[in-house]
Amino acid sequence: MKDITDGWKPSLAENAFRWLYSFLLALVIPFAFANLVIRGNKRNSEYNRRRFERFGFVLPPKAPHGYLFHCVSVGEVVAASVLIKKIMREEPDTAITITTTTPTGSARVRDIFKDAVHHFYLPYDLHMAMAGMLRRVKPKMVVITEVELWPNLIHSCWRRQIPVVVANARMTTRSAKRYKKVSLLFSPMLHKIDHVCAQGKRDYDNYLYLGIAERKLTLTNNIKFDQASNVEGLPPVSWGLTKGTRPVIIGGSTHDGEEVALLTCYQHLQSTYPSLLLILVPRHPERFNAVKQLLINTGIKLVCSSSGQCVDKNTQVFLIDEMGKLNHAYGLADIAFVGGSLAERGGHNALEPAARQLPIIMGPHTYNNPVICQYLQEKGALVIVHDQQTLTRQCDMWLKNPQSAKSAGEAGYAVLQANRGAVNTTAEIMRMSSGCTTNGRRDDKLH
Repeated sequence: MKDITDGWKPSLAENAFRWLYSFLLALVIPFAFANLVIRGNKRNSEYNRRRFERFGFVLPPKAPHGYLFHCVSVGEVVAASVLIKKIMREEPDTAITITTTTPTGSARVRDIFKDAVHHFYLPYDLHMAMAGMLRRVKPKMVVITEVELWPNLIHSCWRRQIPVVVANARMTTRSAKRYKKVSLLFSPMLHKIDHVCAQGKRDYDNYLYLGIAERKLTLTNNIKFDQASNVEGLPPVSWGLTKGTRPVIIGGSTHDGEEVALLTCYQHLQSTYPSLLLILVPRHPERFNAVKQLLINTGIKLVCSSSGQCVDKNTQVFLIDEMGKLNHAYGLADIAFVGGSLAERGGHNALEPAARQLPIIMGPHTYNNPVICQYLQEKGALVIVHDQQTLTRQCDMWLKNPQSAKSAGEAGYAVLQANRGAVNTTAEIMRMSSGCTTNGRRDDKLH
């Protein structure tokens, strides 16, 4: 088989630096594990029961030699789902394992795939934990989505000739500069990775800056263009709402402070648009109760999705306090605010409302998906606001001029359709990489 590293081996200094990293990580792990137990007891008992998965004690899949996809949390699971479903259609007898690091990511795996995939929490990046996990799973390929590059995971794959592909790879300029400072740890990972599928030109250029061989790097565009387009198959959920019967503003994937900004915006607009409805969808389930209490304290007429009640003509705010319902809610709205952007969290997926042909508003913090936001903004589909006042003005403008809002929504949908294709390109790269080894050797006993 082809030796895609051309005989490369890590230097003594690089190996020493990885062992130093492992030693320091081992000192931190007991504190992280204690925090995991406390979080599990307080927030998620299921997470606590599965805590030893973080040390590599995982159940094997039904069959070896399948694909292992690592998706950090909800966003990565959703983005990768369209690629995973394609693999499942084309290789129906091949086992799929998905790892996450958060309980919300785990829940999303179950929501999307039910029992069709094997799932566990990714172990801590200790050499023995990663090696033990790989011995049990025996994947033919590891696919890391977006950004999490763990030195011992990648090294353990390299030693076992398991190809590693980074799909929908994201690398901010800030992260690239940080990795450059620890090149003795990071550079060997680039040699051990089979291929990086960059989601944008920024990410492609930053991987080149870090020193990856150009033959191992492809600009595929963002898988989210394909994933967001896949809304036709969603089962209908209406909560008693019919699109077009009243104006609806939605705040999707909101963080602390953004609900207050949206609520204040709503209260300013309500006198002009008395039938206006605000839908709020907080990003994290642990904030559902806090947001609910915030709304109750205002005395506003509130309906929560978890209550099973339908929205009626008197409802002012509809709080979706359940996971996996955001895309359904976008289908009922007229204007979308995408969260994590007024709060400094880098901004969440603006393509989901674009797929519903909604005009989109975001705050200034869009560094998680800069290319997507730039495309949408250049085409007039996305407007950037800086505070609650400019948010209110933009919503008012689109409510007064529905044709302008419609044109913005159509422009966003056109951007989405014009940039599809990353899934097919990534799948082809995976097929090519699965025929290669990383070092020309095979020794399944190495650990």
